[in-house]
Amino acid sequence: MDINHIRNFSIIAHIDHGKTTLSDRLLQMTGTVEDRELEDQMLDAMDLERERGITIKAHPVTMYYDADDGERYELNLIDTPGHVDFAYEVSRSLSACEGAILIIDAAQGVEAQTVANVHLAMKQDLEIIPVINKIDLPHADVAMVRQQLEDILAIPGDDAIAASAKEGIGIKEILESIIKRVPAPKDDPDTSLQALAVDSIYDAYRGVVTYVRVFNGELKKGQHVKLLHTGKNYEVKEVGSFNPKPYARPVLGPGETGYVTCNIKTPSEVKIGDTFAETKKPANPLPGFQEIHPMVFSGVYPINAADFEHLKTNLAKLQLNDSALMFQSESSVALGFGFRCGFLGLLHMEIILERLRREYDQDIIATYPSVIYKVTMSDGEELEVDNPAQLPEPTVIETIEEPMVKAFIMTPNDYIGDMMSLISEKRGYLDNTETLDVHRVMLTAMVPLNEIVIDFHDRIKSMTRGYGSMDYEHAGYQVSKMVKLEMLVNKEPVDAFSCIVHMDKAENRGRALAAKLQEVIPRQQYQVAIQAAVGSRIVARETVRAMRKDVTAKCYGGDISRKRKLLEKQKEGKKRMKSIGSVNIPQDAFIKVLKA
Repeated sequence: MDINHIRNFSIIAHIDHGKTTLSDRLLQMTGTVEDRELEDQMLDAMDLERERGITIKAHPVTMYYDADDGERYELNLIDTPGHVDFAYEVSRSLSACEGAILIIDAAQGVEAQTVANVHLAMKQDLEIIPVINKIDLPHADVAMVRQQLEDILAIPGDDAIAASAKEGIGIKEILESIIKRVPAPKDDPDTSLQALAVDSIYDAYRGVVTYVRVFNGELKKGQHVKLLHTGKNYEVKEVGSFNPKPYARPVLGPGETGYVTCNIKTPSEVKIGDTFAETKKPANPLPGFQEIHPMVFSGVYPINAADFEHLKTNLAKLQLNDSALMFQSESSVALGFGFRCGFLGLLHMEIILERLRREYDQDIIATYPSVIYKVTMSDGEELEVDNPAQLPEPTVIETIEEPMVKAFIMTPNDYIGDMMSLISEKRGYLDNTETLDVHRVMLTAMVPLNEIVIDFHDRIKSMTRGYGSMDYEHAGYQVSKMVKLEMLVNKEPVDAFSCIVHMDKAENRGRALAAKLQEVIPRQQYQVAIQAAVGSRIVARETVRAMRKDVTAKCYGGDISRKRKLLEKQKEGKKRMKSIGSVNIPQDAFIKVLKA
C-alpha cells in the first residue's frame, strides 16, 4: 500500500466510555468482519475482559476503507488498555500512531483518565479527534461535554463528532475524519529497518509473536534482524497483519502495523518499546524505551502444599503472555513454599490471581500487598525492600523512604469535603484544586502508594455514588516513619501476617488483625495471647480463652481445701503446657484473615 494511503490511529478513553464498542462498529463498517461473524467486544479475547468490560491486552487490527474521495485506505487501529496500571502499554501504543480518537461519554463527561490519556497523546504530538459517544442516552448532555472539552482539555468543542457506537450513529463521519485529519506516516528512504515492538504474546506453536509498527525499511520472511536493547539476532519466520485474526503477508512496509514471528522462545527477550533493526546495518533505536518495573508485591502460596510445582508451571505460562509479571520462589514458616510476585498495580494483581484460579484451576492464597521501600542503613548502604521479612532491625536503619503517587481525583462539588477527609486519612495532602465546570472539581493530591493499593479507588466510587474517578502517576520517594508490624501468637511471630506500616497506623492495624485472629484461632487447653508488636513494643493484644474443664466436678461436699488443691494442680499443668505447647494455626484461619 502507498504510504500516503495509510493511517495509524489509536482509541483513548476513560474506562467504560465505549472504546471497545466503537472498535466493533469500525470493524463492521469497513467490512473487516462479516456481520454473521460479528460479536460484541471483538478485540477482547479473554473471558475476564468481556466480563469486566475492560481491555487488558492491547490488540492491533488492519482495516481497508473506500473513502468518499474514491481512494482506498489502509487503517491500522492499535487498541490500548484503559486502566491506569497499564499506562506504559498505552504510551507505547500511542507512539506507534499518528492520531488518536478521544472518546468521551455524553452522560458522564470528561473523567480523570480522559485527562491523563490526552496528556499522553499530546506528549507524542498526535492529532486528536474528539468523539462524544452515547448521544442516544436519555440523560446525554452534548453541549456540556463540548464546553468541558474547551475548558479542561483546550480542544475546540465544535470539532467533536457526536456519535453513538451502539446505534451506529456518526461512524462514517469518524472514518472520514481519520482520513482527512490524521497525517500519513513519514519514512526516511535512506534509513534501514526500524520497527517498534508494541506488545508480544506467546503462541505454543510459533513461539513469541511480537506486534510491531514499521517506521522505516521493510520486514519480510527470511530477513536477519536484531533487537537493539538486548542485542540478540534472529531470523524472521513470518510477518502479517490482523483482521482481527492474524493472516500472513509477504512484507510489512513503512508505516504499516502487524506482527512478526522469529525464532524467539522466551517472551522476556522481547521488551515492549524495543526496536527491530537489520543485523548487517542497524539503524538507531526509536526513542522512549524504558524497562517495566513492578510496583506492588504479594506472596502467592498454594493452599495445598503438593500444588507448588503446578503453581510454578502456571505462573511461567502466565508470564509468557504478560511480561510485566515477575515472580521468584520464597518460603514461609506458616504457609510453606510459594512465590513472591511483582505486579504493575492492584488491578493487574487481581487479574493475575483471578486467571490462576479460573484458567488453571489453582487454589491459592495471597498475602497483604506491599510496595518497594528504599532503606538507608546506618553505614550508608542502601537496600530495596518489598517483603517485610527482609526489613533489617530498626537499630541499624537510618531512614526508610516510601513511594509516593500524584493522584488526580475528579469529583462532584458536593463531595469535596468527603474526598479531602479521605486523602488525609490515607496520609496524603492536597496539592491543588481546580474547578472544571459548575458541577465538578479536580483535586490533585500527593498520597503514599501503599495507602492506595487496597481500597482507595473503591472508597472514591462509593463516597461519590459512582461519579468520582481517579488517575495517578508515580512521584518519587519520600522519607517516612515506617515500621514493621509483627503478629505474635503465644509469643511466636507469624511471618504471613507481618507488614510494613506507618508508625501512626500500626496500632489500629495491629488491633484489627489481633481481633480477626482471635475469632479464627481455635481454643486450646490454656490461654493464648495474640499480640501486635512493633520492635519490642506491644501495640495491641487479644486473648483466646482457654477451654474450661471443671476438675472439681468429682469433689462433692467436704472441705474447700480439697477443691483448692485440685485447682492449684490444674493451674500448674496449664502453666507448663503454655510454656512448651505450640499453637497450630489452621490453614483456613490464614485464608480468612488474609481475605479480610
